[in-house]
Amino acid sequence: MNRLFAVLWAILILVPCDSFAQELLKLPPPDTSGGLPLMQALKERKSTRTFASKPIPQQTLSDLLWAAFGINRPDGRRTAPSAMNWQEIDIYVASEKGLFLYEARSHSLRLVSSTDLRGKTGTQDFVKSAPVNLIYVADMSKVKHAGRENEDLWVGADCGFIAQNVYLFCASGGLSCVVRGSIDKEKLSGEMNLRPEQKIILAQSVGYAR
Repeated sequence: MNRLFAVLWAILILVPCDSFAQELLKLPPPDTSGGLPLMQALKERKSTRTFASKPIPQQTLSDLLWAAFGINRPDGRRTAPSAMNWQEIDIYVASEKGLFLYEARSHSLRLVSSTDLRGKTGTQDFVKSAPVNLIYVADMSKVKHAGRENEDLWVGADCGFIAQNVYLFCASGGLSCVVRGSIDKEKLSGEMNLRPEQKIILAQSVGYAR
């Protein structure tokens, strides 16, 4: 499986984006057996804003995305809570190889764009050097029966749960990360070709400390 993933990942660099617009790149199954004890991971949790150029291994990326908001029960529920089980937060993965959408049900990445958008995922210079920038996008068409006064609160909370999962995974796995709200959301939404009902909430840079 890992060899097949590596071959497909390499092909993505060479083949135009349109050829893979409807293709899913299957991730290796997540390894859920390792990691630090919870209390130690909480002790190690912190934000880091300097990143080495070292890429994140395929298996680690798989584990990271599953920890963030993967499926952990047969009924399709996830590793982070979601108000009314909306599951309205989508995770986009910006890397030097392009922009991908994490699809939890198949534990796969769907290529959205072959353009490296990392530098446009935030206003700070370090976002360009982080090997991965996660972009949390809320599909507001899934947000129902909340009332306008609660929509932003509950969606923000759902996004925060996911971001904290990433923090704890990084602390446990020797990675560094920082969650960010300083984003030109209008410009990035255009680059990502988001629909009007899709709303960028936060971004999170992930990599190895420099």
